[in-house]
Amino acid sequence: MKEYKPFKSGKVREIYDLEDSLVLVATDRISAFDHILENKITDKGAILTQMSKFWFDFTSDILPNHVLSTNTADLPEFFQKEEFQGRTTKCRKLKMIPMECIVRGYITGSGWESYQKNGTVCGIKLPEGLKESQQLPEPIFTPSTKAELGDHDENVTLEQGAACVEKVFPGHGREHTEKIRDYTIAIYKKCAEYAKSKGIIIADTKFEFGVDEEGRIVIGDEMLTPDSSRFWPLEGYEAGHGQPSYDKQFVRDWLKANPDKGYKLPQDIIDKTIAKYKEAYKMLTGKDFN
Repeated sequence: MKEYKPFKSGKVREIYDLEDSLVLVATDRISAFDHILENKITDKGAILTQMSKFWFDFTSDILPNHVLSTNTADLPEFFQKEEFQGRTTKCRKLKMIPMECIVRGYITGSGWESYQKNGTVCGIKLPEGLKESQQLPEPIFTPSTKAELGDHDENVTLEQGAACVEKVFPGHGREHTEKIRDYTIAIYKKCAEYAKSKGIIIADTKFEFGVDEEGRIVIGDEMLTPDSSRFWPLEGYEAGHGQPSYDKQFVRDWLKANPDKGYKLPQDIIDKTIAKYKEAYKMLTGKDFN
């Protein structure tokens, strides 16, 4: 049996090269504030993989995605071990666009902090008098540059983002940037409307895109998971304060409240976090996590 080694390790994913395709394995690691925490969250990787697959299928009418298969039977024997079940995606190779495509439908987190200071979010002027957690008149696109592991992503304007993309895709910087902005907003609107019908508000999220061999823009990485999004319960939602959360904001809040504890979570926070992930998965997909 041929052995495979990951050629790249991200905060959460291990990536393997099959020459004609890639294999993404979502681990049970969890990151916050650009740090990988010491703990692992059991089943987290499988939930991220299966939730992403749900959303990739749901948005395939808007643009193509990178998924070829999430069935390990379609992979070499090495990947047919128990440790890879449910958390592994075979995907097409893309030339990735160097931008985190963040879309905000509600004002919260760093956006709220910025708005309180000067009425803007990532340089975008917003109406006066907004409350914390309030829905914005229209979703806003606030991209950031992709940072190396351990560094912070940097918020950029559309023009700055286009300049970064131009370096990787000469002659297509502005075109690709405008396309991924439009895709980001369109995907968010469709998915946020669906999620709301299931009792979940998607306050904000991020996407990543690449270009395939035919020059098409394709969505890759993960999609609308609790790791890449803020999910709030619709029931009890009220602007004017922070919201309870189905995502890793739960972990961020604990770390902020316990700055002297390093990056190690207590077991009860781990248990509550995975329970939140599973609850969100069931609400959105209509299925118990298996």
